[in-house]
Amino acid sequence: MYDVIIRDGILVDPETGLEKRGDVAIRSGTIERVGAVSGAAVREIDAAGQVVAPGFIDIHAHGQSIPADRMQAFDGVTTTLECEVGILPVAKWYEKQADVGRVLNYGAAAAWAFARISAIIERPLEPSLSFMGKCFDDPRWSQNTASDSESRKILALVERGLEEGGVGIGIPNAYLPGAGAKEIVDVCSLAARYDVPTYTHIAYSSNIDPRSSIDAYTRLIGYAGATGAHMHICHFNSTSLQDVERAAELVLMAQKQGLKVTVEAYPYGTGSTVIGAPFFADPAFRERTGNDYPAIQKVENGQRISSRDELLAAQQERPDTLVLWHFLDVEGVPRHRELLDTSVLYPGGIIASDAMPWTLPDGSTYEGGEWPLPAEASSHPRSSGTFTKFLREYMRERKKVSLLEAMRRCSLGPAKIIESAAPQMRRKGRLQEGCDADIVIFDPDTIADKAEFSAMNRRSEGVSFLLVNGEPVIDGGELRVDAAPGRPVRGRLGRR
Repeated sequence: MYDVIIRDGILVDPETGLEKRGDVAIRSGTIERVGAVSGAAVREIDAAGQVVAPGFIDIHAHGQSIPADRMQAFDGVTTTLECEVGILPVAKWYEKQADVGRVLNYGAAAAWAFARISAIIERPLEPSLSFMGKCFDDPRWSQNTASDSESRKILALVERGLEEGGVGIGIPNAYLPGAGAKEIVDVCSLAARYDVPTYTHIAYSSNIDPRSSIDAYTRLIGYAGATGAHMHICHFNSTSLQDVERAAELVLMAQKQGLKVTVEAYPYGTGSTVIGAPFFADPAFRERTGNDYPAIQKVENGQRISSRDELLAAQQERPDTLVLWHFLDVEGVPRHRELLDTSVLYPGGIIASDAMPWTLPDGSTYEGGEWPLPAEASSHPRSSGTFTKFLREYMRERKKVSLLEAMRRCSLGPAKIIESAAPQMRRKGRLQEGCDADIVIFDPDTIADKAEFSAMNRRSEGVSFLLVNGEPVIDGGELRVDAAPGRPVRGRLGRR
């Protein structure tokens, strides 16, 4: 007697190349049989005509809350990780998530930026993403080069984060322009020593030298070569801007030389960050990015920034304000569509959302239990529909990728990036016997994102069932509001 049998679905496993009709049997949160399953179960799910695949793994998700989990569940996500920025203290963050009871599997990297905040301005650490945004009120941690003693403290804090279970090291370099190459080499060498990835927001986002995106990618590739670290590139689209084709050539050459460099992207020409980000304040922002200030838009009320003076005033007033950055006009400029495609379809690349927290009009983060989300809650459409948008647009409508390749980019690829740091990921991203029963069941003909910039909290459609550790979170297309089967994904050092 199994717990669940999924019957007659289109089974897809991107690692073995499986793509055929069959059944899946689940017991105690584990896949026990894949293929033709005889016998009975407590629950049977009819998946005829639907894809049965490993649940999607988002290695770049900043929401990390029950509302964020619920929206991502409809996007097919079963595991959501805070890797680009990370968290400190790591152990305290994991304790907090366990107390809350998460819907999806969760985890975080050790936060280099938080370590700098502690070492340079001596703020008591808070295990939440908003902590970094609030600390822009004293930008020394971002702008100053660390002294030798501060560097030692930074490395010690990052190492402690790994020892507490961090799944790698978050290196949001663009937010810390004062950090010197010696410090970053030390951080990357630490990652190499423990064989964990770094998740890097490159140092510069600019179409022109000096400090161009090409400069930044050359540095990142240099760090990989000099230290042996696995340098994972976050949001290849938004940091490459209009130089993504040249950036792709550089990364491909580095990979051909055997360097550990990997790439992610999301299928939008609009990014999101805090208004206090130092690159917005660059006097040459327009020339360097090809954008004017109205490309920056506040999430909480939709207000566009009209000038540099208004931007600087907003940074001074509340630096942690979430904003959208419309860096490409994908719908209006065909060339911009080509640039986005270069990043999203990079050979061997993966999909990651960069999903942001849900925000109320007063600027506070919404972490409540109301479902559907409050009508006034806003974020970014990618927080609702990254993976479903990719499947709708790139797989079904434009036929740029096959079903098997789409599942590799959404599940197996992310798992393989993480698994050196967290061996339990070898049981995820795969539809195989003995693997975790993190499974998405969706209709390939109707899977679609519904969120827009005018309505960011519309949930995606087409996911009929989502199982996390064998327990349904989405059941017959509806959310089970009492479901909280998410389990921690911890780095292997945290298990010592």
